[in-house]
This record gives sequence, C-alpha cells and structure tokens, in this order.
Amino acid sequence: MNGKCSINSQMVSLNVSTEKYSYNDFLPLFLGPVKISLSKQSEKNIKKSQNFLLNNLKKNRSIYGVNTGFGNLSHILIGSDDSEKLQINLIRSHASGIGEPLSLGVVRTVIFLKLLTFAKGYSGVSLELIKKIIQLINKDILPVIPKRGSVGASGDLAPLGHMALVLIGEGEVFFKGKRLKTHQALKKAKIKPLILKAKEGLSLINGTQVSTAIAIKTLLDGRNLLLSADMAGALSVENSFSSRKVFQKKIHDLKQHPGQRISAKNIYKLLSNSEIVQSHNNCGKIQDPYSFRCIPHVHGACRDIFTSAVNIVNNEINSVSDNPLIFDENLIVSSGHFHAEHVAMALDSLAFSFSELGAISERRIHYFMKGIQGKIPPFVCKNPGIDSGYMIAHVTSTSLASENKTLSHPACVDSLPTSGGQEDLVSMAPWAGLKLIQIQKNVNRILAIEFIVAGAANYLISSNLKSGDGTSKVLEILKKHCSFSKGDRSLTAEIESVYNILSLGYLYRDISQHLILE
Repeated sequence: MNGKCSINSQMVSLNVSTEKYSYNDFLPLFLGPVKISLSKQSEKNIKKSQNFLLNNLKKNRSIYGVNTGFGNLSHILIGSDDSEKLQINLIRSHASGIGEPLSLGVVRTVIFLKLLTFAKGYSGVSLELIKKIIQLINKDILPVIPKRGSVGASGDLAPLGHMALVLIGEGEVFFKGKRLKTHQALKKAKIKPLILKAKEGLSLINGTQVSTAIAIKTLLDGRNLLLSADMAGALSVENSFSSRKVFQKKIHDLKQHPGQRISAKNIYKLLSNSEIVQSHNNCGKIQDPYSFRCIPHVHGACRDIFTSAVNIVNNEINSVSDNPLIFDENLIVSSGHFHAEHVAMALDSLAFSFSELGAISERRIHYFMKGIQGKIPPFVCKNPGIDSGYMIAHVTSTSLASENKTLSHPACVDSLPTSGGQEDLVSMAPWAGLKLIQIQKNVNRILAIEFIVAGAANYLISSNLKSGDGTSKVLEILKKHCSFSKGDRSLTAEIESVYNILSLGYLYRDISQHLILE
C-alpha cells in the first residue's frame, strides 16, 4: 500500500492521508478489524478548512446547510441558536434506510472513504469529529447501515445518515461482531457521543462513499471472477477436445485489445503440455463453437470494461465528495460533487460485462450436455438413461444466466426526481452496485458448475492422457470438493463448495503457486 498500510502481529494499520489510493488498498478493510491513524498533513488541512468556515459564520453569511434548510428548503434561513439542532435533525430525518445491513467490510470502507474526503480539507468539519470516527472504528464499533434507500445523488443520504447517527449515540452498531443499540456499545467502550458543530451533519451525509464502497467490493471480487473464468474456460477447452491453437500469441497480437491478449495468454499457458489437447491435433476438425474459440474475445472485452471501471472508481476514491466546498474565507461554493453518475455508469458497465461472462460459461456447459461423439456421453454421465448426469446442473446455470440478463438493465437510466424536484436527476449508483453484487454471485455459481461439468468430463476421459500444467492443478483441487465417481447425486453441496473457493479467491491463489497468470 505504498506506505499507507502496515501490518503488525495483531492487526492491519491504515493511514488516512492525502496520497493517491487504489481500490486494492481497501482489501484489508474487507478482511477484518483495522487500526486507523491520521496523517499530520491531513490534520492541518482539516483545521484550516474549519477556520475558514467559522470565520464566515462570524460574518453572518448564508451558507447552504449551515444556516439554511436543505434541498428544496434551502431558501429558509436558520438562526444561530438552532444551528446545532439543525445538524442533529438532519441526521435523524435522513436515517431512513431499509433492508438488510451492508457487510462490515463495506461499512469499514464507507468510513475510510469519508475520512479521505475530510482529510483533503474542503469540508469545514472539526478535528474532534475525525478523531471520534477513528476512535469508533479502532474500537470495532461499526454502524448498522441498511442497504436500501439511496439514489446516489445529494450524497448517499439515507445510509450515511445511519452512519452519522452512531456519532451522536443513536441508531444501532455492530460491536465486535454483535448487533447492539449504539448507546449500549458506547457505554461498554467508554466512549461519549459527539455534539455536532456547524456543517458536520451535512458533511457526514453528503458524498458518494456508500456507492464507491460497494463499487470497491465489486472490483475486488471481479478480479477473481475474471481469473476464474479463464481457468474454467481452459478446463472446458481441454475436456471438450477443442483447439489450443486459437489462443496463440501471434493470433491475438493482431487485435489491439489488452484484455483479449491477457485471456488468450492465460488459457494458452493453463493448457501447456496437455496430452489431451495433443491427442486430437490432427483430427481434421476446423472450428470450435464461439463459446470456446472466442473465449479471449469475450473474456477480454470484460477485462477491458473492468480496467475502465477501475480507473473511474480510483478517480472517485481520490476525489472530494462534499457540498458546499470550502476553498477559503471568501469562496464557499455549493456544487454537485455528491452526484455518483461516474460510479453508477462504471457499475452498470460491469453488470452487463459480468453477465456476459456468465452467459458464455453457460454456453460451454450446454455444449457438454449434448455429448461428444465417441468420447463423452450426453449430460456427461456413465450410463445415460439410468443416470441423468449433469442435466439439471445445466438448468441451474441457465436460470442464473437468465436472471443476470434482467439484472443487467442499467440503473443509471432509471432516474426519478426527489426532494420536491430539486434533485431532478439522480444516479441510482447504490442499486447499480447491489445488483452487480448479485450478478457476480450468480456468475461465480455458473462458473462453479462449469468447473464441475468439465471436471466430470475429464473423469470420463482415458486416464492415460495428462492434463495441462495449469488444468491439472485445477483438477487436483476440484477432486477434493467433487465426487465424480459416484454417478447421480445431489449436486447442491458440490456447487456451493466450489462456489466458495472461487468467491474467496482460493482457487486462483492455489494455482498461482504453480503458474503465474496475467
């Protein structure tokens, strides 16, 4: 993490600074509790910004959300005696989310992103607020943030409202993994609630932090998915007796898409020294179906979309997301930096690209269901008719692929106006992210089924033929989770078992010990 992260024997330590961050820097936040510190430069920025704000208030200038109402109520001026009440009421009224809570990893990331915005020094919040947030996360006190309720504009208002409630001793938290009322957790941890100062309530709920945190999760999960897809594709190519030749470097050098070249390289490498592939070099077959021959073109396109999304999300991570913005005593400006359109479009593009990754995997599974004449019986079973083999496993993959097509409808084009029309075009970024998470889960399960089916096909192939350098390692792992010799059986447990090693990245990590991909 380039000096932003350190690891001791007990816990990862993260530093909030003005340095550049990448989505990969957030991985420790998804792995468990962390310790957070604040850089000296960040402290200076925060103090300077607050002084600018306080000096403006002394001059009785109207500042949105500080001495005015919010949204369509911004024309209403608020007296100084009600400024504290204004911030508290804002938090309470906006904490109106519903549904299951966000995962603890996403919540930690939301908080860290909020701190990064404050650290740049354009929000006007106090150092006391920052230290209170850090104190809570370091004590492993994390707000319960419902998943639903944000439209990704004017900030992720509802979920961030729930985050902010905790600072004033209200709402609910997870304290060392247990769900408690906030006041109970604060009492146990001997922490006093915070009294919010000018603009602090508004700054807490303004911003794209929830949308961006969800996006970071999908990127961390997505990289594993892309690698898993290449490995599944290679195993299917090998055990369907498809050609390795189409993945040669000289072929893909003729296309200028970097993702395509990477996928082709991965599959070619995974299949190196495969006796199964070599056994049919002179079979006379000219072409394989698109779902095999065009794996680099489809997987590669998904990779390139992924790369584009990474650039967008990284830019958002390193941006200031607040309103109004405080530049100096004479320049406090209301803008729209809380609008998450960039993130929404990145998430929507990832949705249809990962959906396509699942679609091509399902097509490869379907190919096995037909059987391969003289080599593999229909539905990849020893005794067709008595056994149904993997017939319904394919049906399951089809249902997931179809579900993904529906979920791939872009969220960002489905805007509805809010706040009395003041917020008349919203991004819907959080929903784009939440449905993408489901798409990725579905794709992981489709790939799990492809691994199982291709592994079963390998089981039916002569044991005299060795698999490739990479595919042989994949098969070793699969055999620990799958009972290929048992014939018909319930496949649910095996699908879920392979799904787990894929979603946790274990398969890639095991393979990378023997074979470097990408």
